[in-house]
Amino acid sequence: MRRVAKEVGATPMALYHHVRDKDELLMLTLAGMAATVPRPELPEDPRDRIIATVVHLHAVLSEMIWVVDVLSRGDLTDKGALWMAEEIVDSAVRCGLTPREAVHAYRTIWYLVYGALVLRRAEARRAADPGRKPFFPSLLTPDDAGELPRLASLSDRWEEVTAGYDVAAQLEAVVDGLLARRVTPG
Repeated sequence: MRRVAKEVGATPMALYHHVRDKDELLMLTLAGMAATVPRPELPEDPRDRIIATVVHLHAVLSEMIWVVDVLSRGDLTDKGALWMAEEIVDSAVRCGLTPREAVHAYRTIWYLVYGALVLRRAEARRAADPGRKPFFPSLLTPDDAGELPRLASLSDRWEEVTAGYDVAAQLEAVVDGLLARRVTPG
């Protein structure tokens, strides 16, 4: 509240004449941001529609990484952004998932997107502290090869192996896996 008050040239207490509490202020901020983001053209094919929506969701939130902190409160969202959840659930049902499976698929996708954003936020914080020594993968030593053979063998090449990670391609793989689990009649 102090930061917002400073931005608008007011005191934190003065803000409470306009909003009930911090959550209301965050909801208004989310609504304002959601209103500025145009909806993309989506393909007709329901599988492709899910992927396009998820990639759009990830891209939008990547540009507004501060939203990760707001969303971490658990139940704050904006009605104007729920069209993406609707598209994913509806398209999953059109792909043959039951409504329950479609909601579970949506939640799995959301957890993946949110997790990727949380990690991106953490990377940004680490980058802001250049003196900070990373623990992984440098904490692995040849002595760990017995218990963690694959990770130990990759630890000195971790940056090389993880370079070029394509979130969109991985999201597509997850969507394909979720859709493959649909209930088959009979």
